Amino acid sequence: MLESGGSGPGPRVVAKNIKLPFKIEYRMILPSLLIAPTDQMGRGVFTSEDIEADTVIEISPVIVMSGEDRQLLDQTLLHDYIFEWGPGGRSCCMALGYIPLYNHSYQSNCEYTMDYGEQLISIKTVRAIKAGEELFINYNGDWHNETPVWFDAR
Repeated sequence: MLESGGSGPGPRVVAKNIKLPFKIEYRMILPSLLIAPTDQMGRGVFTSEDIEADTVIEISPVIVMSGEDRQLLDQTLLHDYIFEWGPGGRSCCMALGYIPLYNHSYQSNCEYTMDYGEQLISIKTVRAIKAGEELFINYNGDWHNETPVWFDAR
């Protein structure tokens, strides 16, 4: 049974007593995460609550694409939102969820892990994070890697 109601703009749908024909293996995004404008980077991912270190905050399925697709994507704005994928990074993927909106920092407070077999990317905190703080990943793959990236990073 679905129930609508609640406060705020638009209806709110609440699921009650629904039996799903499948097992839920993971929750995709921690409920305290939100997208908001940043001072210098467009939009970013923030948290509305404190988060402990070593907390998985997002697990996102990905759409895997070939090396040929990557060459085409590299000529578009999507180049800045795709990830190298697979051994040698010859393929690429587009992560769903909030993952494409995490901004880069050489002093990132999160790290990402790629699961090639399950076609997932997970984001985990590397330190405690305070409510209101922006969440960053290091686009180099390792949260502490200071190798220059393809754009002027702060």
